[in-house]
Amino acid sequence: MAEASKRLPRAFYARPTVEVARDMLGKLLVHVAEDGLQRVGRIVETEAYVGPDDAASHARVGRKGRAAVMYGKAGVAYVFFIYGMHYCFNVVTEREDYPGAVLVRAIEPQDPATRGNGPALVCRALHIDRASNGLDLVESNLCMLDAPHIPDPNVRVGPRVNVEYAGAWADKPWRFWIADSAHVSRPRNNGHVFDASMVGLSTGGNGAS
Repeated sequence: MAEASKRLPRAFYARPTVEVARDMLGKLLVHVAEDGLQRVGRIVETEAYVGPDDAASHARVGRKGRAAVMYGKAGVAYVFFIYGMHYCFNVVTEREDYPGAVLVRAIEPQDPATRGNGPALVCRALHIDRASNGLDLVESNLCMLDAPHIPDPNVRVGPRVNVEYAGAWADKPWRFWIADSAHVSRPRNNGHVFDASMVGLSTGGNGAS
């Protein structure tokens, strides 16, 4: 496993989801799969899903089914299956009992021959599947490592993708990406420069308190 000293602690995740989603940019997602190989990707795009009232979040149905893990402790992997063929990787945020999660939409894989420009491709590149659901990133073979913070001028924000069903929640600027990355899942010129007040950092969830 990669350097344990750089593994992000639970306190990193136990904060308002929007804040975590922004700060995950540039961090390294690492997975040692069953084949024993370590696969690494630099996170270049994320989306925040905040609280039980977020109509785009799985948590809107309450603490049941696949969404139950979102109500648990921060720093745990939430992996779900879509379209009968793809996995998507999220990490749980906030305090326990307040559901939040960050979807990793795109990575820059360490292996240049591998693509990571989309949630399904992230999981494929890092060999993440249903067996990873519920893994604790603080102490398992799936983790996130610290890396240099991406400066605000290099971060873009915009609405989340494919959540048109969510009404007004679909317009929340809770998708974040690195401006100059060639690995994001959507065009890079359709966002705004990051501004904390724009994305509601002052009105996010309840953090770790």
